[in-house]
Amino acid sequence: PVVSFGSLMSEGIALSRRGQHDKALGCFNDALKLRAGDKHCLITRSKCFLRLGDTENSLKDAEASLQIDNTFYEGLYQKAETLYAMGDFEFALVFYHRGRRLRPDLHKFQLGIHKAEEAIINCIGNPSSVKLESKEELCFVSRQAEKKKDSQKQQNKPKDQKDQKQTKKQSPKTEQQLLGRLYADKAYMEKLLKDKDLMQSSTRQGVKVMDLVLDGISYLNQRRDFWQQQKPIYARVYERKVLRQVRAQDKKQKPSNIARSIAKEMEDIELMLARGSAEQSCRKAERLLKKIQAWSENEVPNKHELIGNLYSCIGNAQLAMGQMEAALHSHKMDLECAREHTLMDAISRALDNIGHVYARIGKFQQAINTWEEKIPLAQSSLEKAWLFHEIGRCYLELDKAEVAQDYGEQSLQSADEEGDVEWQLHATVLVAQAQVKLKDYQSAILNFEKALEKARLVPSEAAQNGIIA
Repeated sequence: PVVSFGSLMSEGIALSRRGQHDKALGCFNDALKLRAGDKHCLITRSKCFLRLGDTENSLKDAEASLQIDNTFYEGLYQKAETLYAMGDFEFALVFYHRGRRLRPDLHKFQLGIHKAEEAIINCIGNPSSVKLESKEELCFVSRQAEKKKDSQKQQNKPKDQKDQKQTKKQSPKTEQQLLGRLYADKAYMEKLLKDKDLMQSSTRQGVKVMDLVLDGISYLNQRRDFWQQQKPIYARVYERKVLRQVRAQDKKQKPSNIARSIAKEMEDIELMLARGSAEQSCRKAERLLKKIQAWSENEVPNKHELIGNLYSCIGNAQLAMGQMEAALHSHKMDLECAREHTLMDAISRALDNIGHVYARIGKFQQAINTWEEKIPLAQSSLEKAWLFHEIGRCYLELDKAEVAQDYGEQSLQSADEEGDVEWQLHATVLVAQAQVKLKDYQSAILNFEKALEKARLVPSEAAQNGIIA
């Protein structure tokens, strides 16, 4: 069979979802041979490297995608995530901020900023408690540059000093708290080191067992140090102290503290809705909306953006509770706020949500009109894939099978560009169902068979059974 870029991407993503990252990596490598420098493929490969613990190659791919397009927000997010995993929290924070400026509607950037700031404070304490003395020239150096300097210093040190540094250990209780389940693995490998005969032996490939064991212990030590920086044990006491201060200074907070407090509350609102507590999520969002409306723009610089975001959260919670009219009103308020302040991403989000509500209450033509207005605002092939699919599905409900088939084919084309198997499946099923209504049974059978192959790749038993039926 002819191997295409799209099929390699689809297979790689499916393997990665199953946890077979080594095999997935092979697919992404082959895909890049066919389409060198594809930024979407570079990012998926970067994610794969990161899951395998290869942070250096993950960073290289993220940076390569940004060289192609320096406004590629997925590249900025992946670079920030990789730097965070490397323990380079300061530079990670820089790239989370850059991503947030490009896509303020994506909450993952705000979460990234929050966790990077928290990790920095956990490492060095509150910035206000640190006093710098300008005795020498000060410069901002990344953690990678620091590591190079440290390695050069270690090479110049006497051997006995190196050994002393390597043998320095943390207390077993602290290490156990940091490593969790991995502590047992480290203890096991340290016991293996005492078996001198085993340490002198080699594997079939000629690798020394001692080298493998030492690499394993070194990796676990690096993870321990990272987790110690990210969330040291003493940080829990600090967090409780900060919470008490926030409650005590509700109205007299500084803008930075307000922003952190709002980010935490927004995160809670979304988590409540995701866990099925729609009513609690709605109440919390309404309370926060009243607070933000009372604050000035000096205290909350992105006030209008947050108000729109909260109307969106309230609308989603009302939709989950079955309050359709209320949900429609909330999403229209979001759209009105976004248009008033020319927030293009928020306009796109509001149109998407309004279309969903119309589709849920059976007003398919209104849903189509709303979603067709959103088409020019779609920023990625994946977004276009689901948008075309939803419009096509509405046309199918209105018995306009020809138009439904056209939109299904557009959805499939966008899903192929993105290499997303799930949306390839949905789009192929839509095309097949439209062909059934048009009495083009032979084409419908072929498309259902293609959809069945996609359903096995996802994998989804429910989808397979539905397609077979």
